[in-house]
Amino acid sequence: MKALVFPGQGSQFVGMGKVLYDSRREIKDIMESANDILGFDILSIMFEGTDEDLKKTKVTQPAIFIHSVACVKAVDATGAQMVAGHSLGEFSALVANGVLSFEDGLRLVSKRALAMQAACDVNPSSMAAILGLNDEVVENVCSEIEGIVVPANYNCPGQLVISGETPAVEVAMLKLKEAGAKRALLLPVNGAFHSPLMQPAQEELAKAINETKFNKPIIPVYQNITTTAVIDPVEIKENLIKQLTGPVKWTQSVRNMIKDGANYFVEVGPGKTLQGLIKKIDSSVDTATAL
Repeated sequence: MKALVFPGQGSQFVGMGKVLYDSRREIKDIMESANDILGFDILSIMFEGTDEDLKKTKVTQPAIFIHSVACVKAVDATGAQMVAGHSLGEFSALVANGVLSFEDGLRLVSKRALAMQAACDVNPSSMAAILGLNDEVVENVCSEIEGIVVPANYNCPGQLVISGETPAVEVAMLKLKEAGAKRALLLPVNGAFHSPLMQPAQEELAKAINETKFNKPIIPVYQNITTTAVIDPVEIKENLIKQLTGPVKWTQSVRNMIKDGANYFVEVGPGKTLQGLIKKIDSSVDTATAL
């Protein structure tokens, strides 16, 4: 059973999408429409910008979304029986399974990026990758620290990202090293994604999501918050809103997809990060890139 999976922030690279843009007229038209929707020339930044240009949240998130949806249009996505996306990738997954149009998806992604950036500017906050510990140990240490620091991304066994106020994250990193973590690395992001500090962004995004038409999906989406198959558009909306302040439970989602029959995962979008994570979750499944 084939599953399509869509990457999130961090998979961007200079030149992303150019091959897709040049491949077919219909893909070129879709990608060019993004400039009009966003109100700036994002394609030039994707194709010819600098790493620094691409790292800006208002650019990164729409760029990855555009690349991922263009990939869906360029490959044979038929035969897939489920979809999932890592954080931002959930929006791409919802276009692939018919819940959102490209235009509505891009508007929501842009709104999400701007709202997240604004929330980041309010409080000094950060994220850190913790390697080599059981999830329960990380959860327990975070719960004992003064200030806001929470598990944010359950990427694969032995790799959990924490998120929160910078002082609390730094204390957590020290305590987690003492608890036996192989490494504790600050990530090059400018805010505490998937933590309570994203509450202002969540409120803004919720308004936009509730004003957007969500169609009934053609195949289930395994959402970051629930980790299980969802087909009800109302529930999909609710989970998408909760995702901004809640953790990305990728390990649990992939395990549930495998339990429900997935044995072939196709990563749709820039990079190969998700393939690596999926292999660490269950080495028996097959993985591939869309292009």
